[in-house]
Amino acid sequence: MWQRSVCVGLLALALGYLCVLGPELPPAALRQLSASLLGTLRRARSLEARTVAAWQAAIVRPARGWARVAVGVNACVDVVLSGVKLLEALGLEPSDGKNHAVLNSRQDLREAFAHFMERGAAAERFFSDAEAFQDIARTASEHPAAQLYVGGNAALIGQKLATNPDLKILLCGPVGPKLHELLDDNVVVPPESMQERDEFHLILEYQAGEQWGQVRAPAANRFIFSHDLSNGALNMLEVFVSSLDEFQPDLVVLSGLHMMEGQSKEMRHRRLMEAVASISDIPTDIPIHLELASMTDQDFMSNIMHQQVFPLVNSIGLNEQELLFLTQSAAGPHASLASWSGIPDVGVVSDILFWILKEHGKTAERASDLTRIHFHTLAYHILATVDGHWGNQAAAVAAGARAAGTQACATDTIDTSKVFLKAPLEFVTSHTEAPAKISLDPDKPVVQWHREGISFHFTPVLVCKDPVRTVGLGDAISAEGLLYSEVYPQ
Repeated sequence: MWQRSVCVGLLALALGYLCVLGPELPPAALRQLSASLLGTLRRARSLEARTVAAWQAAIVRPARGWARVAVGVNACVDVVLSGVKLLEALGLEPSDGKNHAVLNSRQDLREAFAHFMERGAAAERFFSDAEAFQDIARTASEHPAAQLYVGGNAALIGQKLATNPDLKILLCGPVGPKLHELLDDNVVVPPESMQERDEFHLILEYQAGEQWGQVRAPAANRFIFSHDLSNGALNMLEVFVSSLDEFQPDLVVLSGLHMMEGQSKEMRHRRLMEAVASISDIPTDIPIHLELASMTDQDFMSNIMHQQVFPLVNSIGLNEQELLFLTQSAAGPHASLASWSGIPDVGVVSDILFWILKEHGKTAERASDLTRIHFHTLAYHILATVDGHWGNQAAAVAAGARAAGTQACATDTIDTSKVFLKAPLEFVTSHTEAPAKISLDPDKPVVQWHREGISFHFTPVLVCKDPVRTVGLGDAISAEGLLYSEVYPQ
């Protein structure tokens, strides 16, 4: 680091001498030397500093922004707490680990937590006993070490958008008194959306090397559980759609479909059909963004794709796990890939995004509204759009990447000493057609390429070295990308 600082200082000194000696040098020589020294000075800065400077120039507001955004329908209170501390507060002794698909008792909680802590693996479970869960949630939320946050994709997106004072936000979901207290003043909650009790999601964290009895965590992770019936049944969807007439939004953001996985297959199928009918009632001139989240049932994901959900929305947000699961569920390109190995290959991601828009997106022959996908992973983001429908996407993808760096590090602006560039500096844009090979230039970090009427905008992420808070990071990224996006009237 100090070598770079010395280099910058010497170059600045040399540039100063040029200014003094300028009158004695031929103009052409002076221009050439100045350009050369300035170029070297730019390159001497860190890759991270150059990326941030280039983003500053690229991130501009759209010509036509949003004024009113309606967001629904999953919302809850996230209670974040040390898992060991909660189990001790509940009087539960260390136990041998055992996996439980559903938690029916405190004993099941104790065994399941030990099972996943021993493996350093994340997991999420449903707690079936409502009364027992309320007792546990009360103990957790009142614990001195507990931190309470806005939770649920819809509420998190609404909360992020509400930080913009020019936007009016409607949030519809199961909002209890604690969640209402945590929400930004700029968020309007319809009275029909309020309920007497909050839906609590308990997030039990553990650190690498932490011990509980004989169990030792090999890596830091979290175990999440809840007794969340409202979100699981999408109870507020019809309330959400009916509230749009009065609110008159410019944009609708929808999330929570993944919460239905906990329902029986028959109930899930019926509720999905009802959801499709409700979404169909939203006026077609209001763009809809669908935020996906982690799922495990391939049939359910296939139903969401094929049973008219994708064609009803204009935009989708997802991460690398959801993208791979999606192509596996529908036998898309690279579906044989079992999992990502390290940073997801840009060419593979690009192929899958292209396939989604070609097979399920808007074309002259297909009655679909889907024209935009915002893909985000730890190291980079890609915005894929059908040409002629969206503008300002270079700014949008850069803004989303910037939000990832600031939120993870809990800073207002990117501190280049706290982040690092993890994206590949060279990559190919496809593995199914003749690809273009791209070298990343930190001075021009938003890269664009085209394929059969679809545009791709790529930018790296400056990854936080010591992340402070990662819960809801994907929701913040999608919200920021939407904030800077412009939809063209059709």
